[in-house]
Amino acid sequence: MEPSLAVSIGKMSLDGPAMLASGILGISLDVFGRLRRSGAAAIVSKSLSREPWEGYANPTIVGVGGGGWINAVGLSNPGAENFADMIRQNRDVPIIVSLVGSDPADFEYMTGQFRECNILGYELNLSCPHVAKVGLEVGDDLGLVKEIVSVVGSTGKPVIAKVGLGTVNYLDTVGAAVDAGADAITAINTVRAMAVDIHARRPVLSNGFGGLSGSPIKPIAVRCVYEITSNYDVPVIGCGGVSTWEDVVEFMLAGASAVQVGSAIGDRWVDVFSEINAGVESYMRKHGYSETEEMVGLARS
Repeated sequence: MEPSLAVSIGKMSLDGPAMLASGILGISLDVFGRLRRSGAAAIVSKSLSREPWEGYANPTIVGVGGGGWINAVGLSNPGAENFADMIRQNRDVPIIVSLVGSDPADFEYMTGQFRECNILGYELNLSCPHVAKVGLEVGDDLGLVKEIVSVVGSTGKPVIAKVGLGTVNYLDTVGAAVDAGADAITAINTVRAMAVDIHARRPVLSNGFGGLSGSPIKPIAVRCVYEITSNYDVPVIGCGGVSTWEDVVEFMLAGASAVQVGSAIGDRWVDVFSEINAGVESYMRKHGYSETEEMVGLARS
């Protein structure tokens, strides 16, 4: 029997282990469809705020070598209401809506915009490292994390809390989200970083610092997945430096039920998901696994 790539993440079932990460090609339904046809199991939208945000002025992204990027886009997005209008007719693409805000009222308002939309669930951005009063500042407030997860959970849709490395122990943020009923955790977000132009003698990015993504953060993300799943009985979606099928297998062995692909999209965005799916399936066949869950967490045993 051929191995099945299907994965279960709490109340969600997907037909493959790899989905698009938030912030990457995440606002066009046409692009969503193309990614879906190329093998993406789900699409996580750009993080949406209560009102449209313009984000930061250019430059907003810089390559730092070794497959790494630092970005400070500033969470530019069309706002929850406008995005809901954009996807209201969607029937074919599994969409997870990413939300960012400062208080429970923001999230209550935003989820209200999607009542008539066909979506899988919500991912809560509790970990953006470069925008004030949202992201990490919210994720570091454990009481606020619980309130937000509870508010979004009251919609009946699956809730995924995306955590990062802030000023508090990220495992405490995970614990707060799990206690409030989060169905899954995404780990991790970008890591706060900076690049300086030695000729201009000033930071490269207009915001000064941003978030490091890509291959350089993969070992950190793998470690976090391992620690979370060693401490909490909650499905985890690995995110950070995933670019090949080998990366996907590594994350799953560390404890991830699925992964998200972001920076690696680049020039390969049409092919990256099909390449990952083919590679994971071949690995499963070679090692005699019929279901992906048979691999999850084996590195801990």
